[in-house]
Amino acid sequence: MRMAVHPFWLTIATAASLLSAACRPPAAPPRPNATAAGSSRPATPEREAESSQGSSPMNIEKSSFGTTADGTQVERFRCTNAHGLVMQVMTLGATVVSLEAPDRNNKLENVTLSFDTLDGYLERHPYFGSTVGRFCNRIANARFTLDGQTCTLAANNGPHHLHGGQRGFDQAVWKAQPLRTDDAVGVEFRHTSPDGDEGYPGNLDVSAKYLLTNANEMKVELTATTDRPTPVNLTNHCYWNLAGARSGKVLDHTLLVAADQYVEVTDALIPTGQLRDVRETPLDFTEPQPIGARLEQLTGDPGGYDHCYVLRSQDGSLALAARAVDPASGRVLEVYTTQPGIQFYTGNFLSGGPTSGQFDRHDGFCLETQHYPDSPNQPAFPSTILRPGETYHQLTVHKLLVE
Repeated sequence: MRMAVHPFWLTIATAASLLSAACRPPAAPPRPNATAAGSSRPATPEREAESSQGSSPMNIEKSSFGTTADGTQVERFRCTNAHGLVMQVMTLGATVVSLEAPDRNNKLENVTLSFDTLDGYLERHPYFGSTVGRFCNRIANARFTLDGQTCTLAANNGPHHLHGGQRGFDQAVWKAQPLRTDDAVGVEFRHTSPDGDEGYPGNLDVSAKYLLTNANEMKVELTATTDRPTPVNLTNHCYWNLAGARSGKVLDHTLLVAADQYVEVTDALIPTGQLRDVRETPLDFTEPQPIGARLEQLTGDPGGYDHCYVLRSQDGSLALAARAVDPASGRVLEVYTTQPGIQFYTGNFLSGGPTSGQFDRHDGFCLETQHYPDSPNQPAFPSTILRPGETYHQLTVHKLLVE
């Protein structure tokens, strides 16, 4: 059984061999190394609001984004790479506020769903761009047994536990340190989840690094350590619309997922413990398909995709997980990850109202790289238990292209 701890070194050769299984192998991203993902030297702290000088136009600017109800300051960082792409992230929830990418006419557009002001994030929102934990996705009946002890979690999805509970990592104000490497700018966020947080055992120290590279990638590197055994399953929860965040539905986007199986779930989206083949089902994206082509075949209320795919790569190496294309703009998103699964979600619960940022159903889609839902209660699934002395480490690369 594979643990939730992976080797830090990753090779592009391994990723390339796994890409050959996909129907349209894209170019693999630059190789990460043991100091900072995608860098030839360790990531180093950057001065606040520093403008780039000399030959490098990369830039990091820090500003206030407002305050929480208890007066805690929320900081926002605007990161610009050498090609003019812009990533904005903030300390509330270690959240991606926007990511601006060019279309085939070199027009920049924000391609992630977000709120215009901090106020939307202070209410219970759909996890727009957030770093989600301690355990993303669902845990059945909000409990699990670990080393003979039953742990009861906060139930915030009916009787079940979802995305870390009532107050998960998306609602925490993280500490932040700007970073610069030879070919990237970004921010490292840090947060300590105390023993008993939402019912989880152990103190958990978490790092979430968001880097915008000069290869037009957003790299998300997640690490954690603990002083007691505890489940850990972290992800980023960006909602993507490659036509532009306010352009409407994403049903015309085409999608490829490098997976031949998915995690079977009940009507409550709780795993049955079985892995099923995607062949001859609406979940088959082994060849590029429009997202909306078979949407009406999916049962459930509301309808849409909300499924965890079992990726072909299961050895912890960086490999292709998904490839999405907006035919109208030419924007392409390739997702590479060390995780064993990816949750494809089509924004089924977006309401069109203020708590959804005025976004409606299917106005965005998520590709959440992760371990499988309810893993602490499913011994046949790859383990998500982190123990003292181990380091949780996962890397996901979002590569932006144009065709």
